[in-house]
Amino acid sequence: MVTFIIGLVILFVGAALYSKLCEHVFGPDDRQTPAYTKQDGVDYVPMRGWKNSLINLLNIAGTGPILGPIQGILFGPIAFITIPIGNVIGGAMHDYFSGMICLRDGGTQMPDMIKKYSNKGVYTVYNIFLCLLLLLVGAVFVYTPGDIAATQVFHRSGAATDWATWVIYGVIFLYYLIATVFPIDAIIGRIYPIFGAILLFSAVGVFVGIFAKGYPLIELWDTPWVSDTFNYSDYFGTVFGNGGTGQVAGSIAEYTAVGGHFLPVFFVTVACGILSGFHSTQTAIISRTMKSERQGSYTFYWMMILEGFIAMVWAAGAMGVYNLGLQPVVAGSATAAVGVVCRDILGGIGGTIAILGVIVLPITSGDTALRSLRMSLADTFHLEQKSNGKRMMLAVPVFILVAAIIVWAKFDSNGFNTLWRYFAWSNQTLSLFAFLCITVWMFENGKSKWVWIPLIPGCFYAFICSSYIANATIGFNLPWNIAYIIGVVFAVAYVAVLLAYGSKRAKKVLRAA
Repeated sequence: MVTFIIGLVILFVGAALYSKLCEHVFGPDDRQTPAYTKQDGVDYVPMRGWKNSLINLLNIAGTGPILGPIQGILFGPIAFITIPIGNVIGGAMHDYFSGMICLRDGGTQMPDMIKKYSNKGVYTVYNIFLCLLLLLVGAVFVYTPGDIAATQVFHRSGAATDWATWVIYGVIFLYYLIATVFPIDAIIGRIYPIFGAILLFSAVGVFVGIFAKGYPLIELWDTPWVSDTFNYSDYFGTVFGNGGTGQVAGSIAEYTAVGGHFLPVFFVTVACGILSGFHSTQTAIISRTMKSERQGSYTFYWMMILEGFIAMVWAAGAMGVYNLGLQPVVAGSATAAVGVVCRDILGGIGGTIAILGVIVLPITSGDTALRSLRMSLADTFHLEQKSNGKRMMLAVPVFILVAAIIVWAKFDSNGFNTLWRYFAWSNQTLSLFAFLCITVWMFENGKSKWVWIPLIPGCFYAFICSSYIANATIGFNLPWNIAYIIGVVFAVAYVAVLLAYGSKRAKKVLRAA
């Protein structure tokens, strides 16, 4: 329990300090925001600060900060330290600068940000990559809440042959279509406060219950990290050098023996609780509804910190039920662990409400993922989106593709596992594009002495993403020693190219001035 508390202190104290640094570097001021200068009653709409923050939190917090940490905690209590550190200097910083740069540049979406701060080749790759990721996000965030609702709320099988599964999917799908097409304040702005209340009950209820129930948590300094039901030492491997024979309780790490590869497997597994490239597409949406730049720290940085808190809570809850033997550590148990944690801590009725909070998270990310895809396509192809009919014409083809992905994933025996693995890896990889833009923006705006802020997490995740895909069976299936070499080379090249390119852009700006 002490390690868990230390992690929370790192998360909130670190955020209090680092958020001030990020705010100092960016320099928010009192200029008029795009919500006023481009107000259109659809996407550019001035909204209250608390509502913007809540919408952003619900947009970015999907099933990633729940299912990821439930699996990642199997690496042991080290997760209680790595999650907050990564969140403070990586994920929250990523979200803040992505949102604020889009805000200052007139409420642009991420494709336009990439186009402005990189080159045509990078922009083209990003656009294709982004569209594929948002389609995957939309599909995953129909599938996961639908299955949790089917199996743990309505107590159905959740099978592809069960008609109830498709009815639940259909209801979620219909809501997504409405939220994608209609003005943001008409649908999302009205319903999100209700979703937010359920989410807070879920997270706070589980957090309080961990202490009230006295859940047994392994400490960082315990040697070895072993409970009566699970050997974290074997799973972690790298600390004790014994290889490790455990399997990830889910699909991200492909059900293969970890073999002590904390790097990169842990950081791809936990994903959203630490860093998510998907978030930059969501903060860009919020940049169009903010009344003041000075709301940015709370709206962008601190909402990611709250997502880190959610990740910490679920990591601790999962470790507790694993150590009590309430939930066996087997492949595919992450979703089941959600129900066990909720009902053991909060009882039948409270547990059901908490499960609804877990269902809310992916639904409130999936709707805005597809909304941002619609907006990005409209901006890229210069399609006018003022009427519901024109927005519907663009949304329908997108939803047909998402539906096709869901049907394939549901009927293919390994479909969803493959879908989730690509989603998790591509989500992290997308952040490298945002770090690129943040770095170049700093060079162009006379802030080159601060480029280490985006380059540190950028370099780290360049290694994580490249080494993972080099080894993974969904990638190149290379041996780990080769994968690590590729990771190091790619990370060094990423930093070197960015420094050279950023310096070149800075000189160009000076000459133009």
